[in-house]
Amino acid sequence: MAGADIPGADEYDVSVAIDESDVQRLLDVGPEDVAPADELTFAKNVFVPLTTACRYTCTYCTYFDPPGEASLLSPEEVRDIVETGADAGCTEALFTFGDDPDDRYDRIHGQLDEWGHDSIHDYLREVCEIALDAGLLPHSNPGDQTREQMATVVDVNASMGVMLETTADVAAHAGPREKSPGQRLNTLRNAGELGVPFTTGLLVGIGEDWRDRAESLLAIRDLHERYGHIQEVIVQNVVPNERSTFDQPSVETMRRVVAMARYCLPEAVSVQVPPNLSPTRELLDCGVDDLGGVSPITDDHINPDYEWPALRELEDIAESAGVPLRERLPVYERFLSEDDSRTSDDSDPNEEWISDPIRDALGADDEAGERYRDVLDGTAS
Repeated sequence: MAGADIPGADEYDVSVAIDESDVQRLLDVGPEDVAPADELTFAKNVFVPLTTACRYTCTYCTYFDPPGEASLLSPEEVRDIVETGADAGCTEALFTFGDDPDDRYDRIHGQLDEWGHDSIHDYLREVCEIALDAGLLPHSNPGDQTREQMATVVDVNASMGVMLETTADVAAHAGPREKSPGQRLNTLRNAGELGVPFTTGLLVGIGEDWRDRAESLLAIRDLHERYGHIQEVIVQNVVPNERSTFDQPSVETMRRVVAMARYCLPEAVSVQVPPNLSPTRELLDCGVDDLGGVSPITDDHINPDYEWPALRELEDIAESAGVPLRERLPVYERFLSEDDSRTSDDSDPNEEWISDPIRDALGADDEAGERYRDVLDGTAS
C-alpha cells in the first residue's frame, strides 16, 4: 500500500511504504510473540491546557469547548502552574491545545492579538520560555502542525507529539471539520525533518479494524526509519465519556494491539500505555515499557474522569511485573548523546537533536539542572 491509499495523503503529498507481507505478519502477532520489558519508565509532569479550543469536534473527545466557552490561559496563569510543578519535583511541562484554535474561535484570536501575538504558536513559544525559566522542560502537543508552525517552537521544546490515532477513514473523525490521517502523517514528517524527538500513538476502538491498526503501526515505523525521531508510541484505548458512543475495547483486544506495536517497532522506540486509562497490569507482559507522563499536582485535562495514579501505584504496577520503575525526562536519553546526530536525507548529519536552549537547561548550574541530572543518573527521589 502506498500513501495515496490513506485519506488525505495526496493532499499533503505524504507517502508511506507499507508492504502487504508486513501487514499479514503483524495480523498474526499475539502476546506470546513478544517479551516483557526489563524495566518501566515514567515522566513526572505538570499538565498545562493552554486552551480548550479546537477546530475539530471528534465525538470521543471531551477536551474541546465550543466557541464562546473556550478560554486561553494567561502568561501569569501558566507561570503559576509551572512554578507549582517545579516545586513538586516535576521535570516536564505538558502543553496541550486543540488544532488551530485561533482559526475557528474569534475570542481566542482576539485574546492573542490583545497580548501581541500573531498566532497560537507564537504564544506557545512565550509560555515554553516561561516553563524553561521556571525549571521545566516543555513537551508540546498542539495537534496538527505545518512545518512553519512547528519551526516556530521547536527550539524551546525538549520533545513534541501528536497522536496519529489511525490511518483509517473512520466516522469518529467525520463532519464539517474532518480530521485527516494524511495531515497527521504530515505532522509526523515535519517533526522528522525538523529533528524533533516525537511521541505519537494509536487510539484503539474508534471504528478502525485490525488491518487499520497494523497499517497505522507500519506507517509510524516507516516514518521513523526515515528520520529516527519517534521516541515512543502510545497504545491508548478509547474510554466512555459524556460525548462518546464507543465502548472501551476488551482487555484481549488491547493485549493484542500492544503486542503488535512491540513486535512492529524498533527496540529503541518505547511502547507506552496510559495507566489512568488502560488495564495496565494486564498489558505488561505484552511489551509495555513506559507509563507516560504522570502528574502529581494536575488533572488529566483530556480525560478528566480518569485520575492520574499516585507514584506509589506506579511502583506497585512495576513491582507486580517484577521490574524496576525509573523516572525519565520528556526527551529520551538516546537523543541527548553527542554521538546520536541526525542522519535523515532532509537534515544536516552533524546537527544534534537537542537545541541550545534545551541543552543549556539540562546543563544549568541551578536546582532545575540538578533535578534533570538526578533523573538521568537514576537518583531522583
